[in-house]
Parts: sequence; structure tokens; C-alpha cells
Amino acid sequence: MNIGIPKEIKTLETRVGCTPAGVRHLVGAGHRVVVECGAGAGSGFTDEKYKRAGAILASSPEEAWKSELVVKVKEPLEPEFRFFRKDLLLFTFLHLAGVPELTKALLDSGTTGIAYETIEVGGRLPLLAPMSEIAGKMSVLMGGVYLSKHNGGEGKLLGGVPGVLPGRVLVLGGGIAGMNAARSAAGLGAEVTIMESNQERMRELESQLPAQVHTIYSNEQHLEELLPATDLLVGAVLLAGASAPKLVTRRMVQSMKKGSVIVDIAIDQGGCIETSRPTTHLDPVYVEEGVVHYCVTNMPAAYPGTSTEALTGVTLPYVRRLADLGLESAMVVLPGFAGGLNTWNGKLTQEAVARSLGLPYHENPFA
Repeated sequence: MNIGIPKEIKTLETRVGCTPAGVRHLVGAGHRVVVECGAGAGSGFTDEKYKRAGAILASSPEEAWKSELVVKVKEPLEPEFRFFRKDLLLFTFLHLAGVPELTKALLDSGTTGIAYETIEVGGRLPLLAPMSEIAGKMSVLMGGVYLSKHNGGEGKLLGGVPGVLPGRVLVLGGGIAGMNAARSAAGLGAEVTIMESNQERMRELESQLPAQVHTIYSNEQHLEELLPATDLLVGAVLLAGASAPKLVTRRMVQSMKKGSVIVDIAIDQGGCIETSRPTTHLDPVYVEEGVVHYCVTNMPAAYPGTSTEALTGVTLPYVRRLADLGLESAMVVLPGFAGGLNTWNGKLTQEAVARSLGLPYHENPFA
């Protein structure tokens, strides 16, 4: 199969869809891989490395997008919609619930869109997991930076010092991102609370995380009680494929301390805080209701060396099977792969996305 790896065009998106090692693996299996020049530069992979791995270097995005299968990192942006066509297989993060214009473009063109974030195996999202881990750890790093006074924060050190109480961190959601945020915050010495709705998951978190991490049922009353004393709020709520629920209202944000910080990891699915809006690594924060908001939609791009290696590690087996077997057979053979199918033949085949956007849902033909 012809596989294309275009350069990402999202603002400061420095990751790439496949490492040179991954390209070598695909070429060794008899596939033709076209990599756009400069696609891997942000992750530390030169064109020469891809060439040595057996890739064909393309001087324009058009050449990469002509391939039967295009492998990316982030959802296509409007300048890339012109490359969509009926016989194209697109494999990337799509987050369609948050980008109705992309959904329309995929449906109008008949493009087959397979989303990393909706492939589910045994109740887990294996292709989303490594990026969630990175975003979770990053949320505390970024929160600590923007709590500093010269960055507009209240001037609170999360870990505190002897004789001074540590900062308070509230994490919404006990999934992969939330757990990693809590672990990182606890590692700094902060007092951490995770809000979660699943009792069994709370037991798991209590057993796996340090003693200063506590869990509490997720409800409006608990939010109202905890937010006024919170220094860093991390939004890590995830409903696979669907828009994130707005758990924190503007009124609740108004109750928070001036100079406290919100990091909304769920922003690529619309955000779980009413005052959140998408930002970029170029301009990552804004102040709303006196609270600093960090809502970057591609957080792991800040550490592309780690992120690209981790992402390729989990996506490559799916890319290989898709290239070896074709769409229909790969969907049947690989566990959970069919759940990744979001658009097919002009139809929306992911129920959570359809529900979020108020569009007709068509049964997944491969499920």
C-alpha cells in the first residue's frame, strides 16, 4: 500500500505521524512510504534519516496526501480539506465532536476517517493512552509555571516548603490523564484530590497513588466546596468520542481565588470547563474571571521527541495491519479497530460523535 506522512500544519505542532524506525518497518513489509520534507524536523528526525529508512521524500503536501493511506498526528485543518477524497484512508486523532467543520468535510468527500481516540480494547483507549499520560504530567508542570506571580498567577509554590502549606490541586476525572496529573502533583508535594464518579476506579486510584492523593465523588456540591481553596484545577474528563461535559460553570470559576490556574486537558473535545476556549503553544494562556486558563489543544507537542516515539509505538501495529490487509480485513482482525471508524462512505459511524453534533448516526459496517 502507498502510505503518506504529511507535515503537520497546526500551530507549533512538532510531532510527526511516524518515526524513521516505523517507516523502516513498513518499507520492509513491502509498502511504499512517502514522507513530506521537513515532517519530522520538529521531533528531531531529519529527512536523511527517513531516506535511509527507505522513505520517498515529497517536496509538497500534495504528494504525501495522494497516498491511499495518510497517517497523521492531529486532525486536518481547513487548508488540508482539499486533499480529501472518496478513496482516501485517513488515520489520525480526529476529535470530531469538537470540530463540526472537519466532520462535514470528511462526510462530503466520502473520506474514510479512522480516529486514534475511539479505538477501544478491553475498556481502554490504547492509542490515546500515551498522549494522555504526557498531557497529565504536563498539566502540573504548566500549572506550576503559571501559578508564578510573574506569569499572572497567585504566587503559590505547589510543593510548599517547611512551615508553609503546599498548594491544593483538584483533578476532574480519574482516567489516564487524571491519574498522571495527580501522581505528578503529589510528587511535587502538593495536596491532591481527584473527583471521580466510578467507585471501583476510586479504589484503584487510592491503592496506586501516594497517600496525599484523595478521591471524592464527582458532583456539583463537592465542586462548590473545593474550588474556592483550589490553586490548580486540572480538567481531565473524557467520554470517548463525545464532547466533554461542562462540569465547571462560570459561576464556579468566579468562586476560585484570583491568580489560581486551570489546565483543561479535555479542550480538544470541547473542554470540561465553561470558561475554557482553545489556545496554542504560541499563545497558551488567558485570564478569565481572574483565573489563568491554559487550554492548549495539542499539549504533547511541547515534547515531540517523547510524544512521537510513544505515539508511533502504539499506532504502528494498526498502520501495518491496515496496509497489509486493507480496511475491511484489518477492522475484523484487530480487536477494537472497528471502533476507530468515524466516517465512511459519507456516513457518520461513531455514535458518540453523532450524538454530540446532532447528526444522523449510521451503524458501523465492520462492528
